[in-house]
Amino acid sequence: MRSRKQRMACGQGKLPDTAYLANPFVPFQQEDPPKYEPRKGLIRGTIYPGLDLPFKGMVNKNEKPRTPMTELQTLAFVIQELALYLDTHPTDRNALEMYQAYQEKYHELKAEYTNRVGPLNHRTPSKGPYRWLDDPWPWEYAKNKEG
Repeated sequence: MRSRKQRMACGQGKLPDTAYLANPFVPFQQEDPPKYEPRKGLIRGTIYPGLDLPFKGMVNKNEKPRTPMTELQTLAFVIQELALYLDTHPTDRNALEMYQAYQEKYHELKAEYTNRVGPLNHRTPSKGPYRWLDDPWPWEYAKNKEG
């Protein structure tokens, strides 16, 4: 039997040892499901309309500006989405071909970006001085207008 203090602690942000945090449910996808175009998928959080289950029905309809950085983010997101899909559908040729095409495009854009702007992160090889800490930071939107 638990003491009064132990029972009170459960109401203050602490769950009992046997409590479940959540019961997740993800619908199983059929092979070759419909897909959002990549930029919409990035905003919606998935490229698969069948998995688009907005929290409390709130739909994000914002747009990201078209910059080389957002194009890289979009490609990286789509590659990750396709990789997760391929984990459960490894024989889907269309998804595999799309995955490989997006990987190639991502690596090309990443090389262009790195040559023109600088390293994406500290693991990106770069020639010349160490520029990782140079301004502007990604969240400094006004200073971060890319051409």
